Amino acid sequence: MNRVRISRQRRSKGAEINMAPLLDMVFILLIFFIVTTSFVKESGVEIQRPTAKSAMPREKVHLMVEVTQTGDLFIEGKSIDIRSLRARMKRFIVETPGGSVVIVADRQSSTGTVIRVLDESRLAGVENISVSARKPE
Repeated sequence: MNRVRISRQRRSKGAEINMAPLLDMVFILLIFFIVTTSFVKESGVEIQRPTAKSAMPREKVHLMVEVTQTGDLFIEGKSIDIRSLRARMKRFIVETPGGSVVIVADRQSSTGTVIRVLDESRLAGVENISVSARKPE
């Protein structure tokens, strides 16, 4: 009998996938997301917050009122007069029902100014008011 010889064909290497462009795209996307990530919105006002051992990170801040060392007030980086603060907060409550206000006061600022901001917030109808502090290092 004749034996038929069947030869096994060796598989060719075939097409290779070049991973370099894929890695380039991954790094470009990573850089894009790092650059475009929205961080906590803080204005450029220089404030030294007091420390508190019980300080907790805030979940979601709707309106930040900043009190500087000299007693100046800022909302969203814009200077505001104490007399127009209540009207601004009333408008905020209408636009954001249930919104909260965070008072970011410099540790050298006047307690009277902070109390006035608290008072104006309450008179405007804000229910959730907190004072910002940082944990000691």
